[in-house]
Amino acid sequence: MARQYSGTLGKVGNCQIGVSISAVTDFASCPLNWRLFLPPSWDDREAATPQDAAAIRSRRARAVIADEQRHRAKWRLALDMLDELAGWGLAPPVAVADAGYGNNADFRAGIDARGWAYIMGVNGDLTAFPAEAVPEVNPYSGRGRHLLPRYRTKPVGLRAHVLAAGRDSAVELTWREGSRGPMSSHFLALRVRPAGRRPTGRLAEDGSLPAVWLLAEWPPAAAEPTDYWLSSLPKDIPLAELVRLAKIRWLIEHDYRELKTALGLNHFESRTFAGWHRHVTLVTAAQLFLTRLRTDPRAAAPA
Repeated sequence: MARQYSGTLGKVGNCQIGVSISAVTDFASCPLNWRLFLPPSWDDREAATPQDAAAIRSRRARAVIADEQRHRAKWRLALDMLDELAGWGLAPPVAVADAGYGNNADFRAGIDARGWAYIMGVNGDLTAFPAEAVPEVNPYSGRGRHLLPRYRTKPVGLRAHVLAAGRDSAVELTWREGSRGPMSSHFLALRVRPAGRRPTGRLAEDGSLPAVWLLAEWPPAAAEPTDYWLSSLPKDIPLAELVRLAKIRWLIEHDYRELKTALGLNHFESRTFAGWHRHVTLVTAAQLFLTRLRTDPRAAAPA
């Protein structure tokens, strides 16, 4: 346990945080891998004083945490798990994530580096250049090192790109049939080149940043777009497919409620690192069993 921000609580609280990777289709989802996030307060190498380090080592010993298990950012844990799954032959056809991961340019670059496509939620204040922006070549005086070409204009927020395109660019699409009828809204997609604070590592030889899709949802009743995604999916992908993949995480969120409320994911009472992983494994197995029953066409329907 540690005081840290919890998305479930919506605030800082004394809690444990797990990072998971799920497989998802239009009809079912199931976690495939889990990691327990260890905050800096559980890593003696992050301690400010020798006394703090000694206290942390004592807590780690009581929780039976192996020495190699250290504080690691959540996005790095996610990449670790994706690499492990790929080693099992389970490389993702498309990596989907919420803004907690999508806002991180290093995480998106890590997915790119592995040759996987992604579509991830992001905040509208992330900056980008328009796709047609071209970096200019710096004149070389013959002395010193050559400088990379650079963009002469400043990037603007994703929200500004969508507002400039205008509401008239958005089209109505239905991404699934809900219990209360079709789930529909208005969407538009633009090509942009995300900038970020440290874009140098993502520059091509000509100094350009990679172009990706910017997808935005702009409901008719909203004064401005409500949701944004960045995606490295191909340029010729239909807008309807882009929207379907952006929205596919709803099923993971739905199944997480079952994991927490019906199957006991939140009911972990052990105090060991290995015990936590055994608990989430058993809960996952139970959820997979129920999912198989629900999706089996031969299963008897309730009377």
